[in-house]
Amino acid sequence: MKTKFINGVSSSPSMSLGLLVTENALQVQAEIQEECKELAHPDKPDQDTRRRAYLWCREFLHGAWKSLAEDDFCITIIRGGLSNKLFLCSLPDSLGTVGDEPRSVLLRLYGAILQMSCNKGDSQQSNKENHFQGAEAMVLESVMFAILAERELGPKLYGIFPQGRLEQYVPSRKLDTCELIDPSISAEIAGKLATFHGMRMPFNKEPKWLFGTMEKYLSQVMRLKFTRESHLRHFNHLLSHNLPQEMDMLKSLLESTHSPVVFCHNDCQEGNILLLKGCQTSDKRKLMLIDFEYSSYNYRGFDIGNHFCEWMYDYNCDEFPYFKVNSHAYPSKFQQLHFIESYLREYDQGFKNLSEVDQMKLKEELYVEVNRFALASHFFWGLWSIIQARLSTIKFGYLEYALARFDAYFQQKMIWAV
Repeated sequence: MKTKFINGVSSSPSMSLGLLVTENALQVQAEIQEECKELAHPDKPDQDTRRRAYLWCREFLHGAWKSLAEDDFCITIIRGGLSNKLFLCSLPDSLGTVGDEPRSVLLRLYGAILQMSCNKGDSQQSNKENHFQGAEAMVLESVMFAILAERELGPKLYGIFPQGRLEQYVPSRKLDTCELIDPSISAEIAGKLATFHGMRMPFNKEPKWLFGTMEKYLSQVMRLKFTRESHLRHFNHLLSHNLPQEMDMLKSLLESTHSPVVFCHNDCQEGNILLLKGCQTSDKRKLMLIDFEYSSYNYRGFDIGNHFCEWMYDYNCDEFPYFKVNSHAYPSKFQQLHFIESYLREYDQGFKNLSEVDQMKLKEELYVEVNRFALASHFFWGLWSIIQARLSTIKFGYLEYALARFDAYFQQKMIWAV
């Protein structure tokens, strides 16, 4: 979700929950005080990883990779995390390509995925279930990535194996929060989401992800204990909102709000949107969605409402709490309708043939839908962040972020929960 940097290595707070966070209840461990350790060589992998990476590249890639000597193999660390590690693997400049093989690829290695528990006496059966569910989640995510790659909605997939996969290296940079307001960028994001939502994927199509996950989060939150005075103060303030009652109210509101169930990204924020290198501002295809760990069948309103919420949060900050919030940056109705019209033109091919009155009716209905579901976004990531405050070793003001999300929830609730 939110990209941060540790010792020069990019990481993401969402990684400390890994892929299973959308499927399983978390086992909460004791409060973590220690910081991440310094890397001896922050840009170089260890010899064993280098050796395995070389063999995977030679076995799965074609052309010049087949004759590449191990000593000429180039590899650097791009990102390190608890559930994923990324490496850039490249041919040396001295070795030319034979055909259309890539000169560089990304190697993604799966790490420790949700093997966390505070109960030292966990049963062997529980550990087996965690292992099975972890493997199941990785399989589902890999299938999802392969399908998106085949449909050219994500990076290409060059190889897949139990320990990870080889992906296309896309010269690009992630968007900045301030760029989401750009009308052309906003329109393209809307089109990308519409295409995403129109896909048929071989996954469970019941919309269990949103409240199923939130209920598990809430159950964990209600059992948490903090020891630091500042953490305890923030945590008690959050609990004073009577979160179980609030969730019941939210669930009732959204059950009365029509929203189609579609295949959703569920985390469409600027850090998960690439601006492709070499594309001009006028280019109609200059963006690519990435990071599908949270993707599932879900309510359309959540995906769009969640994106609108992200306009308010800037995670590119070097000082505590490592994010900035600007509630005034939440998109205006004019900006939302611009996004919504671009979305509907891509999602519904008959939209452009409707009368202006009927088009506006559909846009207004979707406007209400996404703003009600935006409440669920604040609630979801607020709960997520409380749990992160107990689990993550990453330097980020998780409880401060949870407070910001719940503050926004209650402010917007006064407008939309009527």
